[in-house]
Amino acid sequence: MAVAETEQPDERAATEQPRPSGRSTRISRGVFAGGIVVTVALFAFGGWERRWIADDGLIVLRTVRNLLAGNGPVFNPGERVETNTSTAWTYVVWFFSWLTQGRLEYVVLGVALTLSLLALLFAMLGTGKLWGPASSTLLFPAGALAYIAVPPARDYVTSGLENCLVICWIALLWLLLVRWSKTEEPKVPGLLGLAFLAGLAPLIRPEMAVVGGLALLLLFFAPMPGSRLRPWLLRGLMVAVAGAVPLLYQVWRMGYYGLPYPNTAVAKDAGGAKWGQGFTYLWDLAGPYYLYVPLAVLLVAGLVAARSHHARPDVGTSADAEAGRFRRFQERLHSPWAVVALVLGAAVILTIYALRVGGDFMHGRMLLPQLFLFLLPVAVIPLRLPEGGLRALTRRDAPAFAILVAALIGTMAWALLASGTTAIKTGTEINKSGIVDERIYYVLNTGHDHPIRAEDYLDYARMRPMVEAIDNTPDGGLLLNSPSFMMWYIAPPPLPIPPEGVGHTVYFLNLGMTSMNVPLDVRVIDPMGLAFPLAAHTERLTDGRIGHDKSLYPDWVVVETGMVDIKPWLPWYMDEEWVEQARVAMSCPDTHALMLSYKGPLTLERFKHNLLHAFDFASYRIDRVPEYEIQRCGLVDPIPPVR
Repeated sequence: MAVAETEQPDERAATEQPRPSGRSTRISRGVFAGGIVVTVALFAFGGWERRWIADDGLIVLRTVRNLLAGNGPVFNPGERVETNTSTAWTYVVWFFSWLTQGRLEYVVLGVALTLSLLALLFAMLGTGKLWGPASSTLLFPAGALAYIAVPPARDYVTSGLENCLVICWIALLWLLLVRWSKTEEPKVPGLLGLAFLAGLAPLIRPEMAVVGGLALLLLFFAPMPGSRLRPWLLRGLMVAVAGAVPLLYQVWRMGYYGLPYPNTAVAKDAGGAKWGQGFTYLWDLAGPYYLYVPLAVLLVAGLVAARSHHARPDVGTSADAEAGRFRRFQERLHSPWAVVALVLGAAVILTIYALRVGGDFMHGRMLLPQLFLFLLPVAVIPLRLPEGGLRALTRRDAPAFAILVAALIGTMAWALLASGTTAIKTGTEINKSGIVDERIYYVLNTGHDHPIRAEDYLDYARMRPMVEAIDNTPDGGLLLNSPSFMMWYIAPPPLPIPPEGVGHTVYFLNLGMTSMNVPLDVRVIDPMGLAFPLAAHTERLTDGRIGHDKSLYPDWVVVETGMVDIKPWLPWYMDEEWVEQARVAMSCPDTHALMLSYKGPLTLERFKHNLLHAFDFASYRIDRVPEYEIQRCGLVDPIPPVR
């Protein structure tokens, strides 16, 4: 014991760094602050130059419109369907829209830009804290610069989608976790606040539960701070604080919507596997920008920086050596490098998940959080100069210094090349991979450099004719798109028509631009099922375009809306027999129960029934071909077979 105690001062002396002078402290802080300002400014400029709101971003605004109108968190009044994957994003946009009473498109533009910039700020502050006080090192932007250099990262700064919220939440969690790991005795309120933030993960976006869950496990098993509360009680409080909001929302979601997760997960079969398409999606991002180059360079730089800073998990004192194995494991958890392992592990898991589900149809979008996580530990890179300047570098320190300088220069050179790279050059055409540069696609198809307002999308194919068709049919009807961009087929309502009409239903794939250019009393549904559960619960098409691999035949919609189902009022390409078969298929008891779960009056009994059967509803599938659905459900086909 005495021998161990005499060795401790020597060990500390070996890693002790000289105290920096006041001048070097000011320089170091100035370099760090200047790097943050320049990087955030570049991100702001790049994001603003590529400002837009995606069609899918407008879907969120339709739900916000219904919230502001008092219809609840729905896409169509009277139908309890959760069309937005990020619950938190919906309510963030709603809150600031209610607070400012501003135009929704401009509100979401400002909120998205602000959150994106805060994400970069939090990330760099957290990594600066990881490498130690700015007074002892020069901290230069590296990983942060690499992230903003990737064009899709700038595309989704203001897209109206939840990417901004996701990376902001990740960055704030990172900053607070690093601060926690650097604090010898964390305060209980701060620990509970960190647990609460991590617990919000599934509401930020369902797959973010990986990040939040790992963070909560880290906090739960790490040593508890000294307080009047016993460790087991404090851990219980952490679990309660972390789980309160998501658990309450989950119960409400299952009772209200009749599903255990957003309807988008059903529509896109988030549990399905398309590995081949997933690797295609990965290469679609990594290949054109040579993204593996900065990742490899910064990985080496991070390892070298950690080694040169003597940064390693605290192995404890000699007294700790007598503690149990679990105690030593706990001590290692309360270290900066456990936090680094957490974010890198989460990045790997989320990347594997993205590969499994096939990625997405938007270039780069579904891999941006993973890229952000990978780059967090090297968002800034530390460069330590000895007090005597470059001439004072020792042979031992010179190689590490040279590697870090080369990594910084290489990252900046790569960033200049990558930032101007055009990865997808097909313009308005969708290649066989099904992946598009979503921003450029809508810029070219609308003719607007910055399609932001809903009316900007009126210049998209079929949109103005849709508005005109609704104006010209005051009695209502079902609008079905035609091959022509200039007209819609309209299935009229049956006679007699009530004085107030029967309303309009638009059946079209592009939900955002469609729904934001019509009043709330115009029902908008889609063949993929994002806002139409009947379509969402069909089977996934094997060779369908990723993210669009469900398509319900319009025959079902004619029956579901109650429109005239015979010729000549039925559109020419539709078959009366198919419509009749769809009518019988929809009488399947399980299908009828599914429709009641989101369209039936929300009574207490309905809420309880939905709550108990939410997982059954989520797994239920129908066949989109009416004849086959009749056979699946064991019903009597109204059309006799041809002999």
